[in-house]
Amino acid sequence: MIIIAAGGGLLARLFKQPMIPAYIIAGILIGPVFHIITNSNVIISLAEIGIAFLLFIVGLEIDLKKLKKVGAVALGGGLINIIILFSLGFLISSLLGFTTISSLYLGIVLCFSSTMVVVKILVDKRKIDTLHARIIVGILLLEDIIAIIALVILTEIGNLHVIALFNIFVKGFGVIIGCILLGKYVFPPIFRFAAKSPELLLLSALAVLFTFSGLFYLAGFSIIIGAFIAGVSLGNLPYYVEIVGKVRSLRDFFSTIFFVSLGMELVIGNGASIILPLIVFTILIILIKPFILMIITSLFGYKKRTSFLTGVSLSQISEFSLIIITQGMLLGHVPKSLFTITVLLAMITIIATSYIGKLDEKMYRKMSKVLGFLDKLGKGKRKELILKEKKYDVVLCGYDRIGYNIFKTLKKMKKSFIVIDFNPDIINRLIRKGVPCIYGDISDDEVLNKINLKNVEMIISTVPELDDNILLIKKIRRRNSKTIIFVTAYNVDDALKLYDVGADYVILPHFLGGAHVSFLIEDMGGDITKVLKNKFNHINELKERKLLGHEHPSREEKESKK
Repeated sequence: MIIIAAGGGLLARLFKQPMIPAYIIAGILIGPVFHIITNSNVIISLAEIGIAFLLFIVGLEIDLKKLKKVGAVALGGGLINIIILFSLGFLISSLLGFTTISSLYLGIVLCFSSTMVVVKILVDKRKIDTLHARIIVGILLLEDIIAIIALVILTEIGNLHVIALFNIFVKGFGVIIGCILLGKYVFPPIFRFAAKSPELLLLSALAVLFTFSGLFYLAGFSIIIGAFIAGVSLGNLPYYVEIVGKVRSLRDFFSTIFFVSLGMELVIGNGASIILPLIVFTILIILIKPFILMIITSLFGYKKRTSFLTGVSLSQISEFSLIIITQGMLLGHVPKSLFTITVLLAMITIIATSYIGKLDEKMYRKMSKVLGFLDKLGKGKRKELILKEKKYDVVLCGYDRIGYNIFKTLKKMKKSFIVIDFNPDIINRLIRKGVPCIYGDISDDEVLNKINLKNVEMIISTVPELDDNILLIKKIRRRNSKTIIFVTAYNVDDALKLYDVGADYVILPHFLGGAHVSFLIEDMGGDITKVLKNKFNHINELKERKLLGHEHPSREEKESKK
């Protein structure tokens, strides 16, 4: 599996394609095509562990306080979305001639989205802390909980009663409370001791992951929810960043197995009878489902960009859909043809999502004018863009890390400036400080149109995405050829491309750090007084950055940027 998946991944990388389709195709080759692996039970179990690792890391990195801010749309909007999609799925399945029980299963299968796929794409694109990502994660968590409840109900269908349901909720609530208490009172001293050894820290974190997963499994729930709660319970520890760094490679290994196993599960049977349902359900998931989510998100008061990115990100079916349909087939509730439809639908929609995730910003820019009606739906309910009508000397795109020092320099220079950032926490912090700011992305026409670019002296982008910066440079040059443009790149090739399209200066953080150190050495010479002064200034700055939550990029981020 790993050999063939690695080969597929290398080819995908060579031709600049997403990795996920390559892994799924590898699974098809191993399973139904060449029958290299015929018994996939162990593989499916390993794939579920992959999903657990992913949710564990999401739990570590997520701040539940931040999710509260999007709680209304995540819970209310997510629930409305599930009801609408279940109803549509059940109705369409019935019209296509499926039995009542098969239509029931298909309705459930179609209303959930894939936590594994969506979160992986958001993490890989370093968008997990954006507003639309928080809404997406909230919706996915709700869906996973409902999917587990649905799985329990379908498994016990025929002999399920109120007392059994009550017992399920009591057990679930009890396990969650127990996990929260462990995270608050037991884990801090244990991990304070374990953190002295990197090896022991990793083993302790994995022990918590598997313990919580086991407890939830014994309580009748999925190990996946247990893994998420385990991550949340460790997320408040000061060692969580190191834990994430150590667990990520395991996550990548097991998540690869998940995508390969998806291709292996394909059952080739009577193709003619499944073509029409497959086409209809694919249209429902890839086109209608995102549209429904866009409408719902807009009605909760979010702008068209947030609504669009939320909708298109969830245009696939869930790994839980596969688990539910497999269980239905084993119980004799649904035929094998339904299993084949579900697997094919999962493959098609997940592959489509991997391409959509790569092109979502470009899609939004092209469709921005058409999507104008979304803003009218939520008009006046929620302000995502905060901007006073004023002329600004400087526009700073990206406040975190590099942008923070630039921000302080601009204040010293007494320049009038505005900050653009897509992290809602940063925007809220700047608003409290009275700093002019706007929530959004530099690639968004709507954001740039809010600023009078003709009078801007300088634009500084600390955002490292090449396409976004090229688009920004072209837009600025069309409106004001005299504006000085600073942009950021993480490798030399990107920097040279940015100079070719008109950048005045390209910031290369890794090189800039060396240049700054050289300047310090030259400036301080052998003067111990200057050395100590710089030392104490640097310590104070680091403490200030720690309070602001700034961290240096992880090793994985560095490698991805290379």
